[in-house]
Amino acid sequence: MHTLGQPKVPPPGAHDGTASAPAQTARSVKERDAFFDNAKYLAIVLVAIGHAWEPLRDESRAVTALYMLVYAFHMPAFIVISGYFSRTFDATPSRLKRLLTGVAVPYVVFEVAYTYFTRWTDNEPGRDISLLDPLYLTWFLAALFIWRLTTPVWRIVRWPLPLALAIAMLATLTPSIGKDLDLQRALQFLPYFVLGLLLKPEHFALVRRPAVRRAAVPALLGATVVAYWAVPRMNYAWFFHRTTAEDLAAPAWYGPLMTLVLFGCSTVLVACFLALVPGRRTWFTSLGAGTLYGYLLHGFVIQAANKYHWSHLDWTHEPLGEIVVTLVAGVMVTVLCTAPVRRVFRGVMEPRMAWAFRPDPVAEARAR
Repeated sequence: MHTLGQPKVPPPGAHDGTASAPAQTARSVKERDAFFDNAKYLAIVLVAIGHAWEPLRDESRAVTALYMLVYAFHMPAFIVISGYFSRTFDATPSRLKRLLTGVAVPYVVFEVAYTYFTRWTDNEPGRDISLLDPLYLTWFLAALFIWRLTTPVWRIVRWPLPLALAIAMLATLTPSIGKDLDLQRALQFLPYFVLGLLLKPEHFALVRRPAVRRAAVPALLGATVVAYWAVPRMNYAWFFHRTTAEDLAAPAWYGPLMTLVLFGCSTVLVACFLALVPGRRTWFTSLGAGTLYGYLLHGFVIQAANKYHWSHLDWTHEPLGEIVVTLVAGVMVTVLCTAPVRRVFRGVMEPRMAWAFRPDPVAEARAR
């Protein structure tokens, strides 16, 4: 996710700018906004922690409640900020190149990598490689590619957010959509991307006002209490936005209704989260530039750990053990966002691939 004035890099780290990579590197320290880098880092930590909590859900109502709370806003936060920094996408050759190299190429690389890796971790040696069926974490890159391409459409329609909500609501009624490119997620999460497109700098300044920050704490505490109450009463799979109401054994009309309810709740929680994000530079601000790395790489660690059934250890289901698991997940994803890791994997995360594209006379003229 990006910041006011920082390079147009969509969360969790894919790029979308027009400047050359060397020029972006030279200007990155000056142009990056600490607030958005902080938000990106904290959100990716919550993603990793949420994945680490998954094997502990059945044994702990408290963990399940926190899991529901986190899933209510961490991906919506990523997607809202991704939409915000997609506002300038205009399908020019330079931006399309960045979309291909910063989103499409990592999608292909990690779709293949996760297929081979999960053949081992899931004991499925015959698992096929399918670029149309996103595996594990890669769904976000597929969705981001689709959302970004549709940006010009949302900039010209009269009521973009109501239209996006209508599409998301209809998706919950359409089991026939299938798994191709995980379109259910792309469509059901679409309103958060469109919301981001509509936001302006003053909206982010609004949620960072002292009064809003003070209100955010009791709001999040209240949401935690509600989540704890809801654990035995609600199917948390609604927060994944990847299936229809029919698939969740609910009446059809639940789908559109839950779309609106969850959008309202998630938007409030995203605002609370952003209100509490530090606006100044901190020790983790620089890690915000590496969230794509943390996002895509931590899945290998989680999958490998699950392969060895770490959650079968009794101590991991004790309160102290759950805290240890949480801390380990946070440290793990933090390491994966660091500069040394980014240097190793930059070739597949941020390839330049000048050899693959025709020269762009307009971009060359601007560079001169």
